[in-house]
Amino acid sequence: FAAQRHVLTYMEDAVSQLLENREDISQYGIARFFTEYFNSVRQGTHILFREFSFVQATPHNRASFLRTFWRCFRTVGKNGGKYSSICCYLLTAQEYHCLLQLLCPDFPMELTQKAARIVLMDDAMDCLMSFSDFLFAFQIQFYYSEFLESVAAIYQDLLAGKNPNTVIVPTSSSGQHRQRQPPNDCSPLEGVEASLFYQCLESLCDRSKYSCPPSALVKEMLSSTQRMTFYGFLMALAKDQGINRALGALPDKGDLFLDPAMDQELEKLVAQVSGLSVCGPASSSADTVNMPVRNSPRINSPWKPLHHRRKMDAESEGSNEETDSSEN
Repeated sequence: FAAQRHVLTYMEDAVSQLLENREDISQYGIARFFTEYFNSVRQGTHILFREFSFVQATPHNRASFLRTFWRCFRTVGKNGGKYSSICCYLLTAQEYHCLLQLLCPDFPMELTQKAARIVLMDDAMDCLMSFSDFLFAFQIQFYYSEFLESVAAIYQDLLAGKNPNTVIVPTSSSGQHRQRQPPNDCSPLEGVEASLFYQCLESLCDRSKYSCPPSALVKEMLSSTQRMTFYGFLMALAKDQGINRALGALPDKGDLFLDPAMDQELEKLVAQVSGLSVCGPASSSADTVNMPVRNSPRINSPWKPLHHRRKMDAESEGSNEETDSSEN
């Protein structure tokens, strides 16, 4: 159970945070620190403003990051509603990457580009994407990253006429993602035989130690067609609501912009920021909803190193400026 839930990962991180902040933590006690730390893990707020190596370290961390990204920026794609006057309905991959960096300053651009490629296929990477299209593609690419690396290798072997007898499974989860050459989907027969493709993927899922989509859903997806291209498969994964529910991080597409609990928190935050007048005379209260303000209250994280907080503030401020300029 401890290995399945990655308990050791969180214990090591908690102890590391404790040692780095022992002077601050001594003011309110070690017991309280561990209580607040594991409460934040349970609530999914423990990944905020953390380094990418930690954000992607466990399936729970990845799901928490996906859920946080959705809750923070869902109004970016909201069509209509209270904040519609400032909503950007379509953004580029670079602009979505700026949003990701507000939550994880060292988030790699490569993952953002791979997610965008699922949506855009062969189109130019500077094309605009809706929030929902990018979000569900990003979910597949980020959560199943190691699985997709193996799928790409299997697909290339099948295109070359090989029958992959050896399943290629990534051995490193250090956060250093390899550069994946986009598989050539422009073959005369348009992809590979779906049934053979599924046999290879089933073997991969059985042997992989990383997260994989449910085999039954993959089988159902591939049984409806005779041939499948690589990016066609990734798009099918992104659009499959069964896989989305199995992952459990995001709501169904129809409920993507509904979050009453977060709406209440946003109302409180807007009222608090307006009362403190930290936005400046030229900023509207709505602006604080889509783009975090540097001086606004953050999620409590007493174990975060003080020097690390200042670094995160500086980098987040830079990301804000880049996103603002791209919108203008």
